[in-house]
Amino acid sequence: MPNLGKYFGPSTLVAAAFIGPGTLTTCTLVGVQTGYSLLWVMLLGILATVALQEMAARLGLVTGSGLGEALNRQFPTGLARYLIFFLAIGAILVGNAAYEAGNIAGGVLGLDVLIGGSAWWPVVVGLACVGLIYFGNYKWVERVLITLVLVMSTCFLITVVLIQPDLSAVLSGFIPGGITTDNLLLVTAVIGTTVVPYNLFLHASTVSKKYARDASLRDLRIENAVSICLGGMVSLLIIITAAGAGGSGLEVRSAVDMAVQLEPLFGSAAKYLMGVGLLAAGISSALTAPLAAAYAARGLFNWPADDRDWRFRTTWLVVILIGIAVAVTDVERVAIIKFAQVTNALLLPLVAGYLLWVCNSRALLGGRVNSGWANLVGGLVILVALILSVRSLVLVFG
Repeated sequence: MPNLGKYFGPSTLVAAAFIGPGTLTTCTLVGVQTGYSLLWVMLLGILATVALQEMAARLGLVTGSGLGEALNRQFPTGLARYLIFFLAIGAILVGNAAYEAGNIAGGVLGLDVLIGGSAWWPVVVGLACVGLIYFGNYKWVERVLITLVLVMSTCFLITVVLIQPDLSAVLSGFIPGGITTDNLLLVTAVIGTTVVPYNLFLHASTVSKKYARDASLRDLRIENAVSICLGGMVSLLIIITAAGAGGSGLEVRSAVDMAVQLEPLFGSAAKYLMGVGLLAAGISSALTAPLAAAYAARGLFNWPADDRDWRFRTTWLVVILIGIAVAVTDVERVAIIKFAQVTNALLLPLVAGYLLWVCNSRALLGGRVNSGWANLVGGLVILVALILSVRSLVLVFG
């Protein structure tokens, strides 16, 4: 019998985390607004995610600790320690809080479709997450929710077959081009929903806990590549179905609008399936984001490895509360989700730059430092992320 551990492990949790409401919403927006022309951006994002998550996983395997702990070791004292800590904590709190707001907003979108609108839904979703994490029952709930998300992903695959998109048009979408001033923020959101900074912290921490220090690096890389590519395939399918079923120019303001792409398979019931998918994706991702922030903070400040420690609990609670506070505003849910992805992309150069630097430290990794190819890919990811960040900021504030 094949060893499934080679293909499904900590990386599966990472893949499930980025297949959240942000991915569903952003990929739908890409499909209906730009057709197939930005498929190549998603493909690059998937390849970048495989490369960066491999670095994070390798760091967790070799050192037996996460990114936060690595930073703690590299900067034990001095002014640089406080500067780096300030930047890292800012990235963790801002990035995770923004992402959490998008996750909660996604869950609320699902409830709006299934039950009806209510100003209290953000509070209900947020407090449900608080209870699940506090009492430790979130793991089995997360498995159920991830299963629902995977079922919905299968529906997208079937829908692609049913709508029979123009194959030549789909293939042309993998040729670089199509970026304009009008869709630049959308391109940035695509990167932000795929290469998620907090997943780098989450991955290193989960690998350090699951794998023994002498585990096979080859097996870890296989598991990472398979899981991330499967998650990326789902993202590509969402874009293709949105472009083929929705048509260019459709305005997406709610889950009902996004459900148009599943109507070829489910007809009038499509909106309810989309509601279940958004609720499942929202809550499953809303559980991982605050925990990732807490794991990172624990490593940075050398807190006890105890999930019941008050500082650990306070960190994830603050992230959830900020997410609730943003989600209860009058801002459109879709706009909140899109903003979260853009924020992630803006923070990516900082986190990826630190990861690249750490993974070249022989003091930490010995002979398992980055190869030349890994450094080249990592450097290109940081460069592209910086260019997109600067151009997006100029576009927003200019």
